[in-house]
Parts: sequence; structure tokens; C-alpha cells
Amino acid sequence: MRSWSAVPRFTSLLFLLLLPSVFSSSSSSRPQWVLQRVPVVLPQQTEARPAPHFLSLARLDVSSPCDPECHMRAPRPSYWDLRRLLAYETLHSNGQLTETAIGIYGYNPSSNTSPAYSSGTSGKAERSHVRRKRQIFGHDGRFSIAGQNFLLKYPFSVSVKLSTGCSGTLVGDRHVLTAAHCVHDGKNYVKGAQKLRVGFLKPKNRDTQPSSFYLPSNFTNHVEGGPAPYAPPTNDKMKFQWIRAKRTHVPKGWIKGNANDIGMDYDYALLELKKPHKRRHMKLGVSPPAQRLPGRRVHFSGFDNDRPGQLVYRFCRAGEETPDLLYQHCDAQPGASGSGVYARMWDGQRRRWERKVIGVFSGHQWVERQGASQEFNVAVRITPLKYAQICYWIKGNFVDCREG
Repeated sequence: MRSWSAVPRFTSLLFLLLLPSVFSSSSSSRPQWVLQRVPVVLPQQTEARPAPHFLSLARLDVSSPCDPECHMRAPRPSYWDLRRLLAYETLHSNGQLTETAIGIYGYNPSSNTSPAYSSGTSGKAERSHVRRKRQIFGHDGRFSIAGQNFLLKYPFSVSVKLSTGCSGTLVGDRHVLTAAHCVHDGKNYVKGAQKLRVGFLKPKNRDTQPSSFYLPSNFTNHVEGGPAPYAPPTNDKMKFQWIRAKRTHVPKGWIKGNANDIGMDYDYALLELKKPHKRRHMKLGVSPPAQRLPGRRVHFSGFDNDRPGQLVYRFCRAGEETPDLLYQHCDAQPGASGSGVYARMWDGQRRRWERKVIGVFSGHQWVERQGASQEFNVAVRITPLKYAQICYWIKGNFVDCREG
């Protein structure tokens, strides 16, 4: 028997479904993706490197002594710094390791992180003064996505699990975006990185029928940002189907010889699978300033370790930001790191709402701030340069990567 306590939440969701879209009045009131010309990041020479050792387990939490003010005070990297930071290593499934130098073209070092979204405000956003020594900030705002009708439906279907314990997001026909620390600890590649696998949730039995509980086809558009967590009743049995990674790209900005250095700006990696996954993927987008996001919210789904085998969705209000990092208090547990942080805004060219990945959830960060230990959840923002690099890794050419 269904608990009567679930009825108010169910009723509130149905009420939301019957409401017209809050942004339907006029196109000018809609938060819109602003396409901008991005620089070109091209590989130059590639050299072989000694084979990795694969000694350490993947760290599912990232720590850094550098808080938001510290990141804001850091000097802006020069053109030559950026070339060094955006150079990258590629780990192949046969254990071979290569390093590739890159060139940067069409980049204005004096420009803002996202000039198309420039609003004349400083990079520092409003600050939350409440810090709790927990990865769940107050009431647990996460909820598990259950049932084939939801797990196999976009946008939840783009979330995947890595065999090293992290999460990832489908961003191409055979490409997965994740956090660098899921495959590399800053010194070397972690155990399991050479034989890395990516898991896709699928029904346990091929003849399994979807649960008989149905909601309108646009349910996910409404539930993102809804007032309360809700998991539809279901008996669907799911399992992971695994695909091996063919190669893994990690920027040199992450590989600094010390995992606790200020390397979080480059805590991202791209995996290329050995075969296409045959699912819809989510597009990349250049991260806009937090104040331009609808409701100032960010969203992401991942496989938190405290809910084994379950996909967990959450959203929250974005907080402080630097040119490369976005701080927030989205509830999360280890295992969610590597998830793609996304936003949903209006695409004026295609005349439709579009979700785009604008960052990578790096994880829970402990920092020493004003003599006290404080905590943040941190996402790496996709800047124009990072967009150009990741897009090239996916497309294999720069022509398809000039606007983001």
C-alpha cells in the first residue's frame, strides 16, 4: 500500500505538470544560449611516454588548500602557460601513453571567460555564509530516478558509471566526459585506468515490461527544479552493461605531480569508447555566468556510493564562481564526481529548449579558510578554451568546434 505521505508530493508534481512553462510568455524573457566564436586548440607533435604504473586507487574526493578567493587571486595564465596546461596525455587501452603539445589560435588573453555572456559584473558571485561539515547540506535534496520510463529517457540516460567508481556523461556517439581524478591522481594513472569500462543501466531481462506508471512525455522538463524529490513506484530490475574505453585524454593542467596542487581548474577527462553506445548524448556548451542560468540553478545526475545501483539526480543554486570553477551546495556523495553539470535554456537558432553540459562535477572539497575548515562542492566550468579542446577530441577537427 502506498504511504499517504507520498500523496502531497505526488499532487504537487501533477500540479506542476499542468502549469504553463514559466518562460512561455515571450522569447525575450527566456534564458538563452548565446553562441560565441571560440578559439582553436590544435594538436601539434605527439611523443611516446613511459608506461604508467597504475598503483593507486581512484580518489573519489578532491582536496585543495585553495579556496575561491585564492583562485580569484591567482594570476591569469599567459598564452604560453595555457599551451602547457592544455597539452594532454592519452592513455591507450594497450597501456601505451603519449603526450601531445597543442597550439592555440584566435585567443584573446585579455578577454573574459565567456565574452558573449559578459554582464559587466565581477567574477565573484553572491556567497553563502552557511558551511556544514557534510556532503549533504541540510535536508538531503537528492532523489533516485527509478523505472525504465525514466532511466532510459533523456536526459537521465546520458549518465554512466565508470569502473573506477565515478560517474560520467555521454557527450558524443562514443565519448564520455568525466573528472580527471577518476583516472589519474595527479601523479599517475589509477588502478583500473588501463582496462577502464563504462557502465550503462539496462533492463535485467530483455522481456521486462516497463512499469505501468506513466507521466506525460515532457515530465523531465518539469521535474528539473520541482519543489520536492519524487521517485515513481516501480519494480523494474536494472543492471549495468559495460563497454571498454579505447583511449583516455587528460590535460596536463591536472598532471602536476601532486594531486593537492591547484589543479582543480583542469579536473576533466574525455574517454573514447571502443564502440558506439547508440544513445542520445548531451551537447557541450560554454559555461555562462551563474547569474545567467535559469533560476541560477545547475543540475546533474550520477551514481552516488550511498545508493548502490541507483541513478541520483539533484539540482541547486550556483554560488561563488571563478573563471574556471563553480562552487555550489548540491547534495552529493562520493561516486557522483565526474558527472556532467548541465543547464537547460532556449536555443534561438533551433527554436527549442536545449540542455547542454557546462561543467564537470569535481567533487567535495575541503579547504582551510580564515583559520577554519570549510567545505564546498565544486564543478569545473567549460571555458571557451576547454570547449575547443574537448570538442576537438570528440570531432577530430576544429571546423565543427568554432561556436560554443
